[in-house]
Amino acid sequence: MSDMPRFIRFISRTSLVAQIVVGLVAGALLALFIPAAAKSVALLGDLFVQALKAVAPILVFVLVTSSLANHKRGQPTHIRPIILLYAFGTLSAAAVAVLASFMFPTTLTLVSGTADVTPPSGVGAVLQTLLFNIADNPVRALLNGNFIGILAWAIGLGFAFRHASESTRHLISDLSDGVTLIVKVVIRFAPLGVFGLVAGTLADSGFDVLLGYVRLLLVLVGAMLFMALVMNPLIVFWQIRRNPYPLVFTCLRESGITAFFTRSSAANIPVNMQLCQRLGLHKDTYSVSIPLGATINMGGAAITITVLTLAAVNTLGIQVDIATAVLLSLLAAVCACGASGVAGGSLLLIPLACSLFGISNDLAMQVVAVGFIIGVVQDSAETALNSSTDVLFTAASCIAHGDIEAGNEEPV
Repeated sequence: MSDMPRFIRFISRTSLVAQIVVGLVAGALLALFIPAAAKSVALLGDLFVQALKAVAPILVFVLVTSSLANHKRGQPTHIRPIILLYAFGTLSAAAVAVLASFMFPTTLTLVSGTADVTPPSGVGAVLQTLLFNIADNPVRALLNGNFIGILAWAIGLGFAFRHASESTRHLISDLSDGVTLIVKVVIRFAPLGVFGLVAGTLADSGFDVLLGYVRLLLVLVGAMLFMALVMNPLIVFWQIRRNPYPLVFTCLRESGITAFFTRSSAANIPVNMQLCQRLGLHKDTYSVSIPLGATINMGGAAITITVLTLAAVNTLGIQVDIATAVLLSLLAAVCACGASGVAGGSLLLIPLACSLFGISNDLAMQVVAVGFIIGVVQDSAETALNSSTDVLFTAASCIAHGDIEAGNEEPV
């Protein structure tokens, strides 16, 4: 018992990121040497992801409502520039994917036995889904994790509560603080969660199945790394006019790592909220931009859609000119922004992009099946890029406009 306080003090002094790295290494070693035990501890990972998904919708709803209800008049939030950064970043990611696919062309061994899923019939169907998500019932939106619908209701109630009594607005603020405290407790279990996720994933699937798709994975992950380490820093430098890499590495380390293993932008919303708070960003800004980014800032999805579509094009021997490549970039960017509103995420939007080249739906769904095979790496890298970029662009815009909480003028 006398050792327990010392152990707790050690944990409290060690950074959360360092603890997560320890969990990562421990999970990999357990899966390598004792696979049976690794499958058992996978429960820890599933429980952690479930806890994040459970708390994320109510966190977004309460935090956005509280921020708008208690917003001080004259305090800018700079949401519009952040949305423009999201759009520009997603389009840039699609363009990077096109260039990567032209420089390192890949082909596929098309497979049978596609997943029992139905892709959207066109861009109109994607946009229609987004519109219906906005008009969703608030209770159903919370139950299903429909963040577009949650945001719509939170914004509406937030503006309505501006006219409420001071005590009501104070109650909403206290409720926001209470939910935030619960989120902090959940995030403290991230090392155990990552330990379970890594151990379970490696024990169940390993990476043998991925060896046949090494070249495709290299193009996919390489394009995402180029976006994260070259294009995103250039965009941030354009905003803040100083060395962007301290902020870039902070976001990748503290948001990207957890997103890589949870493989869910929605589950990573609480992590991103906590990171924005530690960076000293203004709560009225990040409480809206982070959940919004989890639904529309999809650079990783744009890369996945573009690379797999062009791999199918190369497999079938279809020639692609510059104009068609530009059109594909635009289509992939638009589709990626609606990926979260479609069951199955970015992979189910591949048939839509394939239709641009006249590829039949049957062949396109075989490409989707390949996507599911490599998903253990592709989806993880995609989510890490998407989620870390949410914080990165929010922070860059806040720094550029001086939207920093008092006493936190230097967020990195």
